[in-house]
Amino acid sequence: MKIIKSTLLALPFLFMTACDSDDDAGMNMPVQEDMTTFELKSVSDPSIMGEATFIKNSDNTVTIELELDGTPSGGMHPAHIHYNTAAEGGDIALTLGTVDGSTGMSSVTVNTLDDGSSITYAELLNFDGYINVHASADDLGTLVAQGDIGQNALTGEMMAYDLNSVANPDISGSATFYERMNGETLISVMLMNTPAGGSHPGHIHMNTAAEGGGIALTLTPVDGDTGMSMTNAAMLDDGTMVTYDDLIDYDGYINIHASADDLATLVAQGDIGQNALTGESMAYDLNSVANPDISGSATFYERMNGETLISVMLMNTPAGGSHPGHIHMNTAAEGGGIALTLTPVNGDTGMSMTNAAMLDDGTMVTYDDLIDYDGYINIHASADDLATLVAQGDIGQNALTGEMMAYDLNSVANPDISGSATFYERMNGETLISVMLMNTPAGGSHPGHIHMNTAAEGGGIALTLTPVNGDTGMSMTNAAMLDDGTMVTYDDLIDYDGYINIHASADDLATLVAQGDIGQNALTGETTTYSLATVDVAGISGSVMFSERMNGEALATIMLMNTPNGGMHPAHIHMNDAATGGGILFTFNSVDGTTGMSKTNVSILDDGTSFMYDDVLTVNGYVNVHLSADNLGTLVAQGNIGIND
Repeated sequence: MKIIKSTLLALPFLFMTACDSDDDAGMNMPVQEDMTTFELKSVSDPSIMGEATFIKNSDNTVTIELELDGTPSGGMHPAHIHYNTAAEGGDIALTLGTVDGSTGMSSVTVNTLDDGSSITYAELLNFDGYINVHASADDLGTLVAQGDIGQNALTGEMMAYDLNSVANPDISGSATFYERMNGETLISVMLMNTPAGGSHPGHIHMNTAAEGGGIALTLTPVDGDTGMSMTNAAMLDDGTMVTYDDLIDYDGYINIHASADDLATLVAQGDIGQNALTGESMAYDLNSVANPDISGSATFYERMNGETLISVMLMNTPAGGSHPGHIHMNTAAEGGGIALTLTPVNGDTGMSMTNAAMLDDGTMVTYDDLIDYDGYINIHASADDLATLVAQGDIGQNALTGEMMAYDLNSVANPDISGSATFYERMNGETLISVMLMNTPAGGSHPGHIHMNTAAEGGGIALTLTPVNGDTGMSMTNAAMLDDGTMVTYDDLIDYDGYINIHASADDLATLVAQGDIGQNALTGETTTYSLATVDVAGISGSVMFSERMNGEALATIMLMNTPNGGMHPAHIHMNDAATGGGILFTFNSVDGTTGMSKTNVSILDDGTSFMYDDVLTVNGYVNVHLSADNLGTLVAQGNIGIND
């Protein structure tokens, strides 16, 4: 309720005189010296509202004027000041002037209460009371306006808290705490869609809703017809005095129950005080593991006190199940010990709520700590089957930014095995490398490495990957440093001069099941193909395809049909066209007669001159493929390239 206070300058008294000696020599008229206005709010009729003005008179009386808008013409509305707050209710202390419905106004000047005790303007401004304006003398039970006055008036300071749905998704609302002039609190609960005729007990409990706790303060039950309740809070149920400032910093939450006979069923609930949420939150994906139908998210909400509400929500959890959850140290790809135990996920709802204020080892942890934590979440099948994970996800600094780069891993020894390696950027700049292969043999374990240079050139191992699981075709690796200890970021890797090899097994590293260039060596998708025609050996022909790399270099792939098994066929780019002939510009890797293939990285001519993909398209040249290193005079295939095509 709003208070408007003003001070009026005292005006000179006006004196009236008369000739009759029996008359008073003069008559003093009281002067208005000060005034304060209190708000009168609607009750039964939302169109009726107004204000009560208390006027200090110079003769120590108080004039109380009521002014209402929307009163029906011809009506007469009794009004009283009652003891206590409107939320508490109380007996009549002072009868006010009856409000005339035609004007909406009434006025009365007083210096005593109804019981004859004196009352001053200053005492009324500190009075523990409220005003009721009634529908009529015959219907005192219906209120048309009401407002707290004196020390019970509201300062304008307030704090609202959400009351969220629990048992019934249609019922939700808010609890608003209003500060009174005396430091006490008006707690107004408003719920939507409460059932008519119901009465819903409410309490402030100790601790957070996620933790649970005993009752600290009993609220006025919510009226199902209106969805409202009003409570004056001056002390807790144990008699401890409590102020507005105490409550908006209280470690507590509100429960609204279905009924006095069904306290176990909650219709609404919400954290208050220091446990209220600031609005800051961070959500992390929890991905499927053992069951592809179960997945969800973990959302971290910041509390006013810096602690964290962790809400886990999973889809398709089995009814009746209970799924333990933990925050672990490190990334999910690396694995690590338990840092924080979460409330188990309820299989019926797929939900769990945990208040996080300290780790399991007693270390204090804030919201800011957790959203930068080096950790991940595991949700398990059950307390008896912790080995089976139903959902998992990286959190904090390990969460993914959304930036990613995928590279093809092509078949090598087995044409049925191929896939991809996807590099995901983490918040801390590190990289999650996910390898996924199709048709890997069950029970197998396939070592993988990032190597230096292009696959066509070959190079030493730069980074060892987690072996690919043959049963799933998957592996996950966290990349923060190379094998030699050099730190490496996501940005480094997507520009790395390297390639990936996936091997048949730890005992058969020589056999590759998949391979692909990465980083700057990845292909852009731009290609140019030139025909290589038969020359001296009938039946042998094919093509050379130049594929552009991200760094502007080229991958040259020669493919010939009908080359003899076991043969090795040297190949070169020569100057001029094939009809003119010319010297060697560039030497390819020899074509393997068994496969008919060769792959060569093209970046520099044999004389050291830079030679990139775009240069290939404009070169004055042709390709020769020879029968063997000992018989260069015999050509098995030839074709013009570049401007000669």
